[in-house]
Amino acid sequence: MFALVTEENLEAAARVHALSWRESHKGFCSAEFVAAHTTARQMVYIRGEMERGRRFYLLLLGDPKGVVSVCGRLIGNLYVLPGEQRRGYGTKLLHFAEGLCTGTPQLWVLSNNLAAQTLYRRCGYVFTGEEKRLSGNLAELEMVRSAV
Repeated sequence: MFALVTEENLEAAARVHALSWRESHKGFCSAEFVAAHTTARQMVYIRGEMERGRRFYLLLLGDPKGVVSVCGRLIGNLYVLPGEQRRGYGTKLLHFAEGLCTGTPQLWVLSNNLAAQTLYRRCGYVFTGEEKRLSGNLAELEMVRSAV
């Protein structure tokens, strides 16, 4: 069901990442910036992140459905293909990633990504109050898994 991303399946992971990233960012990024996030570009991105210690995993149910990364206690790059969303795959990816974390799971979510925030809150995550301002009204907000 979950496969560690290696050179053999990197293209599949990058395809999921690219398609999902483009869909989730098209409402607030320029069309040119969104279009630049191709499978080839995301292969370079994921490869670089893996070289820095992140482990990426594909959710495979026949075909790839989603991707997630883990580094220490940090969960990142949680993306589900647009046509596969709202089927529980994001929850599966999140719970899988939590099991790989060292320490209390932590993640960052875009301030305008209300669907992801709802998923994370439903799964027991709370906002810490830490944020990284990106531009204008857009920020990344830190969330951690509640001890409850």
